[in-house]
Amino acid sequence: MNFANIYNTFKSAKKELYKVSSLVGSAMLIALDLLLNSFRIVVSNLLEISFSFVALAVCAMQYGPILGMLVGAITDVLGHFLRSSGAFFPGFTINAILSGLIYGCFFYQKEVTWKRVILCRLLIMVLINLILTPIWLHMMYGSALLTSIRIIKNIILFPIDSILLYFILKTVQKVRP
Repeated sequence: MNFANIYNTFKSAKKELYKVSSLVGSAMLIALDLLLNSFRIVVSNLLEISFSFVALAVCAMQYGPILGMLVGAITDVLGHFLRSSGAFFPGFTINAILSGLIYGCFFYQKEVTWKRVILCRLLIMVLINLILTPIWLHMMYGSALLTSIRIIKNIILFPIDSILLYFILKTVQKVRP
């Protein structure tokens, strides 16, 4: 992907901000994300399993990386205040914003393929789950930066998340107007 493609993607995605249908769809996906987020599986203080990433991925695929980033930020902040399991930390909001950006860059106005899904989930797994999240947790709790359980969790969830993401995005792509 070259600079012209990235520029055109963001130029097109900017137009989504002015469409009522995009804003309403984003709001519904925010609600779905918050609902899915309430069904988290808490393994420990450091590890949680959630499938709310699917709503953010659908939003970014449908409406682009700009709304994907906004929805990521909104769902993170609202989710914190709805769950309120501790002090608010903006590092996790950065994670959500970057996730929306990544999903939007990989899927907005593009065909959903296994290659895209695997590369997207791999980038999120490495950048967000294995680099940034341990940094934020270390800043908050002083815990070890990267634990073996975090690596094992990501290795186990990678194929599950990838398969789930592929089939959901493929289905959304088929029914998209």
